[in-house]
Amino acid sequence: MSRRLVRGLALAALSFAFFAALFIWALAERYSRTGPSTADIQLVIPRGAGAEDIARLLVERGVLASPWAFLAGSRWDGTLPRFKAGEYLFAAGVSARAAGELLASGRTVQRRITFAEGLMSAQIVELLRAAEGFDGTLDTVPPEGSLLPETYFYSWGEPRGRTLERAQRAMRETVAELWEKRAPDLPLATPAEAVVLASIVERETAHADERGRVAAVFVNRLRRKMRLQADPTVAYGLSPGVPLGRPLSRADLDTRHAWNTYAIEGLPPTPIANPGRAALAAVLNPPADDALYFVADGEGRHVFARTLPEHNRNVARLREIERARAAGQR
Repeated sequence: MSRRLVRGLALAALSFAFFAALFIWALAERYSRTGPSTADIQLVIPRGAGAEDIARLLVERGVLASPWAFLAGSRWDGTLPRFKAGEYLFAAGVSARAAGELLASGRTVQRRITFAEGLMSAQIVELLRAAEGFDGTLDTVPPEGSLLPETYFYSWGEPRGRTLERAQRAMRETVAELWEKRAPDLPLATPAEAVVLASIVERETAHADERGRVAAVFVNRLRRKMRLQADPTVAYGLSPGVPLGRPLSRADLDTRHAWNTYAIEGLPPTPIANPGRAALAAVLNPPADDALYFVADGEGRHVFARTLPEHNRNVARLREIERARAAGQR
């Protein structure tokens, strides 16, 4: 082989090495360069999407400027085979490298849904049906009182039924835990009875600082074999699973049904809503309180009484407030 040929081959090899190094440097620079987005971008990578589809979507949504560095770089560093479908939040200016690492990590956006205390099971099912990002249908409504009101996190595409199952499991575990720590000599024979009473407490007051006193009143009444006389139970019996949507009338209170605690002794047959942990804790460990009655105070709260004459005075005061307001609206 002539020297000229050897020199030529060496020069070609050097040139190739130089341009290869230049290409690798350019690729690495483009792969790590700040991206074009000026704000966070949240988007869903669909199941079954290939690498090219993902790259095209990232470019279309403004996460990346071009697909080639993303595809070549993610193949080179091994992240591409580990891309996972789901909903991701790409930070403003994210590089192609960081975008690929995020997709390979599976750190999807955590959505949340909150079930407020005191909602009926049908209302919770409707919230799940309307919530964005879930998959699947819900064909049945769980029993009243079987779902723990709480904030639940989920990822895009998660079956609706899975969150419902989590809420049921959370209720079972919470009731079991609190039942073990219950006060002695409660007039509640089973955990199921505790849920029934807690649901009544939940519907009677929206104020956290009143739950304990309301629970104490009902526990005191059960101990004395007094009827609970709870308006929310009457409303539930008239419209099971659906809010009644109007004030109770005298005729409503006189209507006999299994949930009318003005007519029946003890607890109604089922919960009237889904109570939260605080209401469950209140009925299983009520504060020391000898009140037997409570009534609205006209300002959104309640006033409590130990005796019937005291309670009657509180009721008369409420009626005066209601009459004055009605007169003022004429």
